[in-house]
Amino acid sequence: MSDYNAEDVRNIALVGHAGCGKTTLVEALLAATGVIPTPGSVTKGNTVCDFDPMEKELQHSLDSAITSFDAQDKHVNLIDTPGYPDFLGRSISVLPAVETAAIVINAQAGIEPMTLRMMKAADNRNLCRMIIVNQIDAAEIDLAQLTEQIRETFGPECLPINLPAEGGTRVVDCFFQPSGMATDFSSVAEAHSQIVDQVVEVDEELMEVFLEQGQELKPEQLHDPFEEALREAHLIPICYVSAATGAGIPELIEIITRLMPNPAEGNPPPFLKGEGADMTPVTVSPEPGLHAIAHVFKIINDPFRGKLGIFRVHQGRITPQSQLLIGDARKPFKVNHLFRLHGSEQIEVPAGVPGDILAVSRVDDIHFDAVLHDSHDEDHFHLSSLECPVPLFGLAIHTAKRGDEQKLTDALHKLEAEDPCFHVEHNASANETVMRGLGELHLRVLLRRLAEQYHVEVETHPPSIPYRETITANAEGHHRHKKQTGGAGQFGEVYLRIEPLERGAGFEFVDAVVGGVIPGNFIPSIEKGVRQVLEEGAVAGYPMHDIRVTVYDGKFHPVDSKDIAFATAGRKAFIDAVEKARPAILEPIVKIRITAQGTAMGDLAGDLSSRRGRINGSDSKSRGRIVIEGEVPLAELNGYDARLKALTGGEGTYSIEFSHYDTVPGAIQKQLSDAYQRAED
Repeated sequence: MSDYNAEDVRNIALVGHAGCGKTTLVEALLAATGVIPTPGSVTKGNTVCDFDPMEKELQHSLDSAITSFDAQDKHVNLIDTPGYPDFLGRSISVLPAVETAAIVINAQAGIEPMTLRMMKAADNRNLCRMIIVNQIDAAEIDLAQLTEQIRETFGPECLPINLPAEGGTRVVDCFFQPSGMATDFSSVAEAHSQIVDQVVEVDEELMEVFLEQGQELKPEQLHDPFEEALREAHLIPICYVSAATGAGIPELIEIITRLMPNPAEGNPPPFLKGEGADMTPVTVSPEPGLHAIAHVFKIINDPFRGKLGIFRVHQGRITPQSQLLIGDARKPFKVNHLFRLHGSEQIEVPAGVPGDILAVSRVDDIHFDAVLHDSHDEDHFHLSSLECPVPLFGLAIHTAKRGDEQKLTDALHKLEAEDPCFHVEHNASANETVMRGLGELHLRVLLRRLAEQYHVEVETHPPSIPYRETITANAEGHHRHKKQTGGAGQFGEVYLRIEPLERGAGFEFVDAVVGGVIPGNFIPSIEKGVRQVLEEGAVAGYPMHDIRVTVYDGKFHPVDSKDIAFATAGRKAFIDAVEKARPAILEPIVKIRITAQGTAMGDLAGDLSSRRGRINGSDSKSRGRIVIEGEVPLAELNGYDARLKALTGGEGTYSIEFSHYDTVPGAIQKQLSDAYQRAED
């Protein structure tokens, strides 16, 4: 389609666990609609979306990829997302670009970790959702049982809109033209009745026609309430396909084009205006005649094509002649070239309408999560923040060759700009640069990109653990700083009290000085001295958190008092108070999820216990596998990958997610404190 409007657009993100068949499903959809002559194969490395050499090697998606097809006078944008938990951030980051999240489930494996996490992420984003059960023709599967598990896990609003038949070799429609054909479980009549009952509940007038007058409702009558049910999460349709054979693909295309919401029908994107306490929701309308507003949800740094910013148009019309502003910038850039993506291909287009997913290249200032617009009225627009997991898996990194430090810094910044769950930090106390991601595979892939794409050779080692310091009791501190070395001296005296705040509250500084005993212009200097201790630590050299500091008294000298004197007095008074406030060191605790054969359960439980961990639960999966969920200090996971492989014969996998900070045992606190004192001496 060369000419379409927002009502003709459908935006679908295919999400789910690794191995559920998302990329193969994209191939089937593209082939069925004539975009490609025949479906590619993941094993052969010739699919549209898995075009990266590492993706071909691993036979799994490592990043999101975008393509599209046209069918039934509709333009459908598809985003294929990675299924490994290590790349969860790259999957979540595409959700602001779509109205619908299609959760793909492997009929053999059932509901897996990424299924749960992406369903929750889509729900948090208020997206319409559909479930696609793939590989329905696989051996030894029970689709009726899987369907019940889906409804038990995600709610009774999950209802089949079609059903598999003849052993999963075909699919029978239960909505548009229900028939009396035999199905592998349930029946067309039952499925049709359930979904109609669910849909009419959101439309009182239609419910009256249906219940009281006994009229049979046509699909056209159900269209609007169907989409309203999707928006309200009152309905999550379940579709059945075999992407490998094409069974159910025509039915899926019909559901996407006829029933899934367009940009005007989906829930409005959560745009906000202003910052902090002044933030207010704003309405963005998918009207082409209004000011252009677009959101950048993906960045690619290509060594040959430069920086590529991929964005979703939410309002207005964008052309190569458009002058766009980035956020609150005052200098616009000219688009020049506007692209639609088809996997690795960039196809130049003349314009973009609301709902379009497009890209612009070689704009240095463009960045992830930026709002592009053509009016200064939108300079503080932004989307509500994504709830991405905290990257905890870390590696300390340094160059293998002297002189490559700047090259490494530039490369790390480019990688960080592309991935919301990859962060680079500098640990001043340990003098190390640490790259953090969501897992061992995540960082391994990024290290390969450093070597192969940016030609930077690096060496790595386990990083220092990001401990924190805090206090557990109220206390008061005092220090008089007096220095006389001839001429003008230094004088400042500070009394302060400190108290612990709840975990995660951060830091509060309160000026309670009365009577002018400390002039107001010296209060910021006292805070500066306190913040110096917060950054450097008072017990073991780690940043301090969750403390309120109240300065309430002191003295000054009309001649000798200076900023440096009160900064020093504030720092030492704070240290004095901390020593009396039962200081504690906190360590990060992570949730751990281990998947392995059931025979390894005892060994895994014992090993986790030896690492100061605890098991919160376990669940049996198909083919004799188990999933163990627990909590363990991050400090105890050094070398765990190798240990897990040894205990499970190389078959075990695990993922971690930040849970909370907790106090370290006394013996460990003493070790950390003693090591810090020796280093200071």
